[in-house]
Amino acid sequence: MSSTYAEIYKSWKSEPEKFWEEAAAGIDWFSRWESVFDPNLDVYGRWFSGATCNTCYNCVDRHADGGRTDQPAIIYDSPITGNQRTITYSQLKTEVQALAAAMRERGVNKGDRVIIYMPMIPEAAIAMLACARLGAIHSVVFGGFAARELATRIDDCQPKLVISASCGIEPGRVIAYKPLLDEAIELASSKPNATIILQREQNTCDLIDGRDFDYEAVVDPHRKSGTKIECVEVASTDPLYILYTSGTTGQPKGVVRDNGGHMVALKWSMKAIYDIDPGEVYWAASDVGWVVGHSYIVYAPLLHGSTTILFEGKPIGTPDAGTFWRVISEHNVVSLFTAPTAFRAIKKEDPNGEFIKKYDLSKFRTLFLAGERADPDTIHWAEEKLGVPVYDHWWQTETGWTIAGNPVGLGALPVKYGSPTVAMPGYDIQVVDDEGHQVQAGTLGNVVVKLPLPPSCLPTLWNAEKRFHEAYLEEFPGYYKTSDAGIIDEDGYLFIMARTDDIINVAGHRLSTGGMEEVIASHPDVAECAVIGVADKLKGQKPVGFMIINSGVSKDESEIEKEVVALVREKIGPVAAFKTAIQVPRLPKTRSGKILRATMQKIADGMEWKMPATIDDPAILDEITEAMKSRGMV
Repeated sequence: MSSTYAEIYKSWKSEPEKFWEEAAAGIDWFSRWESVFDPNLDVYGRWFSGATCNTCYNCVDRHADGGRTDQPAIIYDSPITGNQRTITYSQLKTEVQALAAAMRERGVNKGDRVIIYMPMIPEAAIAMLACARLGAIHSVVFGGFAARELATRIDDCQPKLVISASCGIEPGRVIAYKPLLDEAIELASSKPNATIILQREQNTCDLIDGRDFDYEAVVDPHRKSGTKIECVEVASTDPLYILYTSGTTGQPKGVVRDNGGHMVALKWSMKAIYDIDPGEVYWAASDVGWVVGHSYIVYAPLLHGSTTILFEGKPIGTPDAGTFWRVISEHNVVSLFTAPTAFRAIKKEDPNGEFIKKYDLSKFRTLFLAGERADPDTIHWAEEKLGVPVYDHWWQTETGWTIAGNPVGLGALPVKYGSPTVAMPGYDIQVVDDEGHQVQAGTLGNVVVKLPLPPSCLPTLWNAEKRFHEAYLEEFPGYYKTSDAGIIDEDGYLFIMARTDDIINVAGHRLSTGGMEEVIASHPDVAECAVIGVADKLKGQKPVGFMIINSGVSKDESEIEKEVVALVREKIGPVAAFKTAIQVPRLPKTRSGKILRATMQKIADGMEWKMPATIDDPAILDEITEAMKSRGMV
């Protein structure tokens, strides 16, 4: 089909309020808005001001009470525990009401904050929806986060209640959550009134009398008696949740998401971007602790009346590199959204795609990637082995949905490898120099978005409006600073090359580490790589590459390194001054799959650094440090 993207983007640009008003018809409202967009509210204006709504009603009740009563809403698949569970929309309504009743008994009301500190189990999504039902504001903290980090978040949002589980389960280990939670509450100045703890059989925990309550003990009576908790009417502009993202100062930033605009944008995106119909099975292989989990495991699929997969496992090792294909085959998944790092891990373990051949993927239509730059080599591999289109797209915790992507539901645009494609309606993306002047097509610069931001994007930071302005709006007046660097080509395609912090200056030349990584990743023996800029007295900075080699490669280590150096010299030129490529067994990553380049750079430069709160495995930084020492770098 030919794409209607250009026509639709043009219609948004010429009449933005009309565009979003039409999109808002996909949501059920208690009362209509006074204005689609009020430019005089808060920092840069607010969407659907004056309207009232409830997010849980739109995600649950309208389907449970409508034509989707017995349709699966959530399919829980846990290869780690061997458990599976299907929850219909009707059952989801019962579960959400029962938990909401238990929460209300513990004093939770409209506007109160609730921290959810849970693993990838259905109760995590149920807790989010129960908060939304009561008009409470949830803040999901990734299960297993360190106690001090959790305490910081408790102090910032001052929750009345914490909902948690006794443990989380990772391949080969059980992580006890309760001791971490107890320590966090001890460290925090602000103390929650109560906690509700789901006991998991793999590791139960002791409860403190008067403060801790067993999940089943407080929820089951309401489940059995069918307690009804009506959806609380909230303002469209009221907060739905706070999601903390790391800050450069070490103090996390509490990104605020509203109710009305969030629902409108996410509902629109399910068909327009992902081409999903109500009733189809959609899978975002992320975690509810991250923004992808909020937007595309929980809210968007349920708003749309689709079935969402909640997966407790890893792309490899649970039990093998075929687990993604098993899930897709068993549950008739039509579209998968995951991080490129997951596919790089699968490709490393199964470079010939042998596991793919074992499963029936006939219902599977599309693969979407986001979270890290999707290098062309990974995309080519996925396209070839899966036989479906692969689409990169780019967005941020702050926006909650796609800034630039390929809107498959409007008719897919031609793919340019290395590009997340084009700006979505709502986003006027520009590339500017450090003085804020727009640069020519094909020139590297700062990627910014012209204000106002579209629905779903953060209106502010929790209790930190001054910090919001300083972090995002001050440097380029009239624009939102993405902190990403990139180019827009002559066709309007965006290429995100690196975080602006990852642009390195080699003898006066501004070079993208992302561009070098793309070249290194194209080497047939390289599974994954990262490039950092290391301080150099002569050139200012010099690039250093770290590489993971594919399984089964027997070639000599030094030979691969020489080939990679020659490849970068050939593709980028001597200007890159790329001379060092180091093989490592693993790269340090956050639990969402982002490579911790800034921490690696600090280690290389001998700067003071602290262990990132989001790191997946701290031991990897010791391995990286040893690799640097072996080359005389530290």
